[in-house]
Amino acid sequence: MKRLMIGNEAIARGAFEAGATVAAAYPGTPSTEIVSNFAGFEGVYAEWAPNEKVALEVGVGSSIGGARTLVAMKHVGVNVAADPLYTFAYTGVNGGLVLISADDPGMHSSQNEQDNRGYGRFAKIPVIEPADSQEAKDFTRMAFDISERFDTPVMLRITTRLAHSQTLVEEGEVQKPELKEYKKNPAKYVMLPGFARGRHVEVEKRMLKLKEFAEETDLNRIEWGEKNLGIITSGVVYQYVKEVLPDASILKLGLSNPLPEKLIESFASEVDRLLVVEELEPVIEEQIRALGIKVEGKELLSIVGEYSPEMLAACLAGETAGQSFSLESQIPARPPLMCPGCPHRGVFHTVKKMKLVVTGDIGCYTLGALPPLQGMDSCICMGASIGTALGMEKARGEEFAKKVVAVIGDSTFVHSGITPLIDIVYNQGKSTVIILDNDTTAMTGHQDHPATGLTIRKEPTRKLDIEALVRAIGIKNVRVVDPLNLKELETALAEELARNEASVIIAKRPCVLLEREAAQKRYYVDNELCTGCKLCIKIGCTGIYYLDEDKKAVINPNTCVSCGLCPQVCKFDAIKVVEG
Repeated sequence: MKRLMIGNEAIARGAFEAGATVAAAYPGTPSTEIVSNFAGFEGVYAEWAPNEKVALEVGVGSSIGGARTLVAMKHVGVNVAADPLYTFAYTGVNGGLVLISADDPGMHSSQNEQDNRGYGRFAKIPVIEPADSQEAKDFTRMAFDISERFDTPVMLRITTRLAHSQTLVEEGEVQKPELKEYKKNPAKYVMLPGFARGRHVEVEKRMLKLKEFAEETDLNRIEWGEKNLGIITSGVVYQYVKEVLPDASILKLGLSNPLPEKLIESFASEVDRLLVVEELEPVIEEQIRALGIKVEGKELLSIVGEYSPEMLAACLAGETAGQSFSLESQIPARPPLMCPGCPHRGVFHTVKKMKLVVTGDIGCYTLGALPPLQGMDSCICMGASIGTALGMEKARGEEFAKKVVAVIGDSTFVHSGITPLIDIVYNQGKSTVIILDNDTTAMTGHQDHPATGLTIRKEPTRKLDIEALVRAIGIKNVRVVDPLNLKELETALAEELARNEASVIIAKRPCVLLEREAAQKRYYVDNELCTGCKLCIKIGCTGIYYLDEDKKAVINPNTCVSCGLCPQVCKFDAIKVVEG
């Protein structure tokens, strides 16, 4: 049976068909749908882990325990999981383990566009790159076989365009492999230096075998066309090459680490001109140059941003060599905004009003950095807000700390905010931290986490008490406020910043999209009282807008959720409750 699947769904299906029974992930676009889809299959275990490191460690245990295991994360998540990944590359597997790295060229939802093929090279593990949903399913199945055949974790590297694009997929039979026997083997799995030295030798032997495999596997194939131009490519970019250069000869690399050097040399010898087309880093190109083969690549094509057929055609025609190219220039700009009624809006309005320095974090609330709120000074990575605030305090002194706050979401706090908060306590910091607790992982589509009390399958579980956890860490000054009560929030901030010790404010209100209850009040703008000062517009809510011709604010009844924020902002009492 064939049906349309996005790449992420196809990967989940491929893992299920391969007999994987355990999957772990931390939600992160563009990878989120992989494990959420896998969780829907019968007879499997799936979980949202607190972070990617934990997800991979659960996967390691599952693999050592004998089960075929899937672990998924976005590209920056592999940074978090790198510690166990590099060592697991030494130990090898028992049950096959496939790690999905969902890279994000163009940074559609990420803070960078790193190329995780580099992890494959440095960790010395195979990297497989599918080009469509069918290959995503098929290559995932093959990845488990490769993992067990070569005693190694395997990275399946995809990109945003493949993760979320739909193509037809032919479903296959589901394998039911036996759970592999677990055997106590410290020399393989206990990486003391004496054991690790021996395992490193095995890694190098494995790489030699994988290089031989790369030359013969069907993952790599040549599609002969006209031999005046030969293209070497991998992943979804292969589709762009086929569209723009249908007559060119193509070497499609499904296994991009290690490279099939002999196959590349043979292909290069039969074409007049050789070009590597790869998004982001010149990973393949540089290795081909190292073989002494004349090749073109990044001098024609951009090292920045996501590729497209239009970009490829323009660059090969010499029109935009070395420049980024995006379809965004052809469509109206649509800047991201917080939803009407978002509880984060009150926090950023208040910190901007108080002229505070705000160290930020990763989540929906990162939008607080954009106009008109402009309430964030830094955002580095998951969990960095708290440590950054402490660092600023130590650099500039305790008085400066009285105008610095760290802002972090509930899911991000569980992910990687607990340890830096311990650091504040341990090193006698005075920083104030605001935990934006909206009871979900909102940015990636409302996934649950340990502080929501629900598992990936919406089964009730023990709920992490963030307030109790913060107190247990050693924070004495903890208070819970409603972020849409501006007076309460501003008072809490003023009092906690004035303290000569660390504080945590938990701004607690569920995401407005979790439960859409009917509004108890409706608001309108009284034109007689409205002065057109635009203060209500500066909260950045799409539920209220400004009419230039009337010089008045207007509430949009179709988008307003009656959160009650704008009446608190208005200094002229012009925003009224609809009576009756």
